[in-house]
Amino acid sequence: MFGIAFGQRIRPAVSAWRGYSSAAKEITVREALNSALDEEMSADPKVFLMGEEVGEYQGAYKISKGLLDKYGPERVLDTPITEAGFTGIGVGAAYHGLKPVIEFMTFNFSMQAIDHIINSAAKSNYMSSGQISVPIVFRGPNGAAAGVGAQHSHCYASWYASCPGLKVLAPYSSEDARGLLKAAIRDPDPVVFLENELLYGETFPVSAEVLDSSFCVPIGKAKIEREGKDVTITAFSKMVGYALKAAEILAKEGINAEVINLRSIRPLDRDTINASVRKTNRLVTVEEGFPQHGVGAEICASVVEESFGYLDAPVERIAGADVPMPYAANLERLAVPQVEDIVRAAKRACYRSVPMAAAA
Repeated sequence: MFGIAFGQRIRPAVSAWRGYSSAAKEITVREALNSALDEEMSADPKVFLMGEEVGEYQGAYKISKGLLDKYGPERVLDTPITEAGFTGIGVGAAYHGLKPVIEFMTFNFSMQAIDHIINSAAKSNYMSSGQISVPIVFRGPNGAAAGVGAQHSHCYASWYASCPGLKVLAPYSSEDARGLLKAAIRDPDPVVFLENELLYGETFPVSAEVLDSSFCVPIGKAKIEREGKDVTITAFSKMVGYALKAAEILAKEGINAEVINLRSIRPLDRDTINASVRKTNRLVTVEEGFPQHGVGAEICASVVEESFGYLDAPVERIAGADVPMPYAANLERLAVPQVEDIVRAAKRACYRSVPMAAAA
């Protein structure tokens, strides 16, 4: 092969989770990603990892800890700071049947490599009439961290999800991270795997099933993290935790919210979303990215097309502010969704508060 988050941290709302009666232990998202990489590299010699600082430094966020010692420099490749270069190498390797996992130190840097991701990876299977498969994973932290400014805080979920030929995944929990990364590596198509820096150190309960080496989360299937009957809240990545926290607050006020963890942005689980809306008759979408042409906008369109007659209130979209991310901590907090924003939106959808237009 080739030689302290700003403000108050929102803890995962574990009490609201479903399906953890057989929880065996707790692991961090970082450990979940590391174990998934380790097991898939052990199971398939065609899998290799490449990126900046993935080897000797054991990953900028220690996701690849221990992998260089175990698999050697031919399968854990440190690269220069040249995303266009090593991404192109990875796509070429995938053309020839290998299974590269390309790590970006942040997905903001994937802009240097977007031609390879879109034109070389995403379109090749179609343009070759199915003769060329591109089994490659592009992974790394996506979205806002803390105090890193506009050029390191962008959410690329809607960008990559708009492109046919790509699959786009966004894990929240340790179960998501482990199961979805395994699924991404095994998939025959290019997968954009959007992690979150602030979730790496968060701990989640996992069952014995999740820890089994054969465990895999199906791509394209959302998870109902909390069942409810009054309003549907969709979210992905870090915002799932915020939505669960908001649901706990709403429950104290008599509003029973259903929280959907999207997991997969493309393909989007429209069936689960629409089934939930047909039950609750209300929808709040939550995302960190910009509001225009966002994931929430696509969900809104899907619900209007398929379930409009079931809606009892306008759809509420909660998204990041339509500005480049400010550097100042106080402005940064105002630019990304907070738990209280979700609570207010759900109350508006349930006609439990004064509408914004009336309050203005």
